[in-house]
Amino acid sequence: MALLTGDIQEKLVSLLIDEGLVEASVLQEAKLLSTKTSKPLLGLLTEEKIVDDELLTHAIAHVSGVPYVSLVNSVIEQDILNLLPEDIAERFMAVPLAEVQNRLAVAMIDANNVQAVDYLSSRIERPLKVFMASEAGVRHVLGLYKTDLSSVDVAAQVSQAEATQESNKEVKTIVQDSPISKALSTILEYALRSRASDIHIEPLEKSLRIRCRVDGMLREIMQLPKSIEPALISRIKILSNLKIDEHRTPQDGQFTVKIINKEVDLRIAISPVIWGEQAILRLLDKTGNSFDLQEMGYAGRALRTIRKGIRQPNGMVLTSGPTGSGKTTSLYALIKEIKSDSVNIVTLEDPVEYKMDGVNQIQVNTDVGLTFASGLRSILRQDPNVVMVGEIRDSETANLAVQAALTGHLVFSTLHTNSAAGVLPRLLDMGIEPFLIASTVNTILGQRLVRRVARRREEFQSSPIETKNILDVVGHLLPRTKEDVARVSDDFGYKDLPLAGQSAYTLVKGVDTRQDPAPMGYSGRAGLYEAMDVNEEIQKLIVARATSADIQRKAQEQGMVTMRQDGYLKVLQGITTIEEVNRVTTDTL
Repeated sequence: MALLTGDIQEKLVSLLIDEGLVEASVLQEAKLLSTKTSKPLLGLLTEEKIVDDELLTHAIAHVSGVPYVSLVNSVIEQDILNLLPEDIAERFMAVPLAEVQNRLAVAMIDANNVQAVDYLSSRIERPLKVFMASEAGVRHVLGLYKTDLSSVDVAAQVSQAEATQESNKEVKTIVQDSPISKALSTILEYALRSRASDIHIEPLEKSLRIRCRVDGMLREIMQLPKSIEPALISRIKILSNLKIDEHRTPQDGQFTVKIINKEVDLRIAISPVIWGEQAILRLLDKTGNSFDLQEMGYAGRALRTIRKGIRQPNGMVLTSGPTGSGKTTSLYALIKEIKSDSVNIVTLEDPVEYKMDGVNQIQVNTDVGLTFASGLRSILRQDPNVVMVGEIRDSETANLAVQAALTGHLVFSTLHTNSAAGVLPRLLDMGIEPFLIASTVNTILGQRLVRRVARRREEFQSSPIETKNILDVVGHLLPRTKEDVARVSDDFGYKDLPLAGQSAYTLVKGVDTRQDPAPMGYSGRAGLYEAMDVNEEIQKLIVARATSADIQRKAQEQGMVTMRQDGYLKVLQGITTIEEVNRVTTDTL
């Protein structure tokens, strides 16, 4: 907590009372306790949970005349963090945020410490823009300084594990050895700091390859000696409560770990391959998602269509897309929109990826006969208003979901198809009658994820080929005159769209500041969405067993923005690049 002068502390006390954050009587008791125990008043307020630490920091910043920033859930680029060495950042509890007009924005606990600010400015040889942040926020960013997997620690751990291992010894002895545990912890920590969604541990003929999927792209991060593969895989099996002596059949499991003060769920899939056993670890960071539709990239027509669908008292809202495209995250964002004390929401998932208060979540367990179909039958006896089925995989589950929608429930679920229109033939293929699909499905959402352009970026003018691509895909959607700009931009939910018919458009690309063979210039991901309203005309096509192409064409005639078009609009907004949109939407043309 920042040190305050008496004058500023008095202003802070007045602000807390005036804004109704603390009652005067409670504050008076805290002052007496502060005097009695010789503890600082502000420390007591947070220690006794009278005022939230983040809120108190914001109030201190306000009365001190210093801008405030919340860092608790922020992600800072590694090249920005590298501008201030970790030891200096930790010593002064100051972390870099971004570069602004040749100044470095820095967040500090004690932003009023002039000597510290001067020292930091001279150390990095540039002026600073200082913000105030809470201790929890600053520590969160300190935890983002990346672990170096090539460091001596990991090498020493692996060497020690190799020395410990002898041929034909029981694996259990090595598994309990700390070097293997440390090596696994280091890999997990690196993956979390890199915002990886998956870790691939893959045995090769003479080594063990470790790869991470960051922003949807796989890249190798290290190779370990082949000899430690049995110990590392067995360690993962033990944490996941799997059989360590089973090497012939695939096994699935899960466990939870706490890394850099974050609780992370891991889904584990282990399967036998030619050179040993492969382990795929999916990381589910429970602290990094707000489940806000607009933050996830929903905008304009798609956002209005999906909100219309979830306001219906019954029917089905379906999301489609390949594995890892964020379908489940979208369903939870929809649940968050409608969640209230008057609504009973029950979910059936395999596995439960996110835990949400106020929602009754059921984990599928095939070992005891709890499948999607049997679980859905049980759910319908639990007086639900809203039912979420993690995935419709077979005709039995599809039929039960349709029956639930027909009997007055709102049903959310996902299917694996390439586009929103592809959902309807998929349901037909599962044996659902066309008239049932037409009368139960309210809204269908298709989605993909693209990489966002990093904060370090540069603008450029589109080439003739890029301009032609833009005009071919979204030229008919862009405003024709300056008077149309505000209306059209508002319709699509974006800001100041450029005019149609230009000879070139201003685009952005990320600046790669690191010597790295992997494609860089991206950080984080955004969603591309298409939302189809199953209205009367679409229903007629479904009953007539029309193809997905016919349904797609009719939806576009009615104003549906396709994923590809949404992607190009996001390109014009500087969110992503044409290459990224083309990479993930080729099959939806």
